Amino acid sequence: MTSTLEHDAEEGDVVILHACAHNPTGIDPTREQWQALAQLFKRKKLFTFFDSAYQGFATGDVDADAWAIRHFQQVLFDRGDVSADVQGMCIAQSFAKNFGLYGERVGALHLVLPSQTPALGSQSQLLRLVRAEISNAPLFGCRIVHTILSDPELRNMWKQDLQTMSGRIKRMRSLLRHEIEKQPEVGDWGHLESQIGMFSYTGLGEEQVLRLRDVHHVYLMLNGRASLSGVNEGNVKYIAAAISDVIRY
Repeated sequence: MTSTLEHDAEEGDVVILHACAHNPTGIDPTREQWQALAQLFKRKKLFTFFDSAYQGFATGDVDADAWAIRHFQQVLFDRGDVSADVQGMCIAQSFAKNFGLYGERVGALHLVLPSQTPALGSQSQLLRLVRAEISNAPLFGCRIVHTILSDPELRNMWKQDLQTMSGRIKRMRSLLRHEIEKQPEVGDWGHLESQIGMFSYTGLGEEQVLRLRDVHHVYLMLNGRASLSGVNEGNVKYIAAAISDVIRY
């Protein structure tokens, strides 16, 4: 990834990054890797566009899941080292998953600009885009999010629910790994636990995925990408046995 950015990216290029719980791979950079990326973006003057779709679903902690975004902001907009040609930064923040508001199209777009850049120009362009694309945003989901985040008691309940949800997915990752590895000749499935969030690149090939579908009725994308939020204590042994079968087939 860094090699591609070093050799192919040009000043002003927009680069989209997932803030946490990467979809589709489930593979997040470490904090040391994020730090290296932030320095690369600053040096090459790239425009950072963060997609924050799963905040709180990776670690269960909304602040931990926002770490990369906040670190980039600190590095790119260091008050003591801001030149006139520093790039801005966008964050597209979705509340669909972490508030259970699928279909309500609720979220926020944050635009971070250098201190010497007037905000009115960007604001006028954003208003123009919104007017052309959606005119008026739907209010129902927005009001739910506003109500919860504005009330300390509701906000704490929401944070506890995120811990419950992320904890369940982590538990299912561990359980699925161990159930698969109980079978002979299946190899090491530690990547299920080293990956994070709802999704996983399982490593299964297209032929194996098709057998999973046709024989066992376990459904994955053809590239082996799986949504692990569908795994539960009632089906994990069946899924593990099905995966073991297609590996040995």
